[in-house]
Amino acid sequence: MNQTSLGFFSSRAMAGAGFMVLAGIAFAGLNVVTQWLTMKLGFPATAMAFWQYAFAFLFSLPFLRRVGLSAMRTDYPWRHVVRVVLAAFGVGAWVSGLAHVPIWQAIALVMTSPFFIILGARLFLGERVGAARWAATAVGFAGAMIILEPWSDSFSWAALLPILSALLWGASSLITKSLTSLERPETITVWLLVLLTPINGAIALSAGFTMPDGTALGFLLLAGILTVVAQYLLTLAYTVADAAYVQPFDDLKLPLNVFAGWLVFGYAPTGYLWVGAVLILGASLFIMRNEMRRERAAPATGTV
Repeated sequence: MNQTSLGFFSSRAMAGAGFMVLAGIAFAGLNVVTQWLTMKLGFPATAMAFWQYAFAFLFSLPFLRRVGLSAMRTDYPWRHVVRVVLAAFGVGAWVSGLAHVPIWQAIALVMTSPFFIILGARLFLGERVGAARWAATAVGFAGAMIILEPWSDSFSWAALLPILSALLWGASSLITKSLTSLERPETITVWLLVLLTPINGAIALSAGFTMPDGTALGFLLLAGILTVVAQYLLTLAYTVADAAYVQPFDDLKLPLNVFAGWLVFGYAPTGYLWVGAVLILGASLFIMRNEMRRERAAPATGTV
């Protein structure tokens, strides 16, 4: 191995960036599998969400065995339950969205999640939201509207499903944020793994349960593996490097998913995608840089 390779792998920052990019590739592959199953094979979205996470749960059993169910001990059980329910409905909205809209549009719209988190943090956590963050949030939503084009004849209400998933995942993230100061990471993770499959199962039963076979079964197994791999790589990225550093690399999921959709389905995004995407990405990066400056300033001023 040459010195350049050694330098790359010895750098925690570069390793974090690499893990984040690999996670984005795994998520893009997962989205392709999801869209193929729901759009091409007509597999029900609710059943897709259940089986994907059921197989992911099976592949996660070694982790559960290592930490033990005793990690679920908590003084905040209902907060965990509500968090996972929101996450489950977010998964359902996302999978249903991929059954109706191209990958490039869905992934661009789901990137509005940080703006919902800002709104929720102000409304429910009482966090102060300055003029700059409000302006960035408005710009981000303007980008989403440009991509949605609700004024055009081609607009479909199904295009709102990725935004609904962003809203639900944002709400789930807010509860997770409130739990991080109260619970161990293992407790937060185990509650998610244990509850997500039965909740998804209840949703799938209410919509008419479907058993997979043949090609669908193979795709669902692949989806379960990709889910575990992507989440593991994401965890590694945040473990080895600062979140503020690796977060911009998460935005690479947009071109990765655009490329995957074009490669597999032949989707050619319109020019409006890039206009809206620039607004969403620019607003997200502005908010991130603004938060970094606030964190650096806090020790010096004695504020939080």
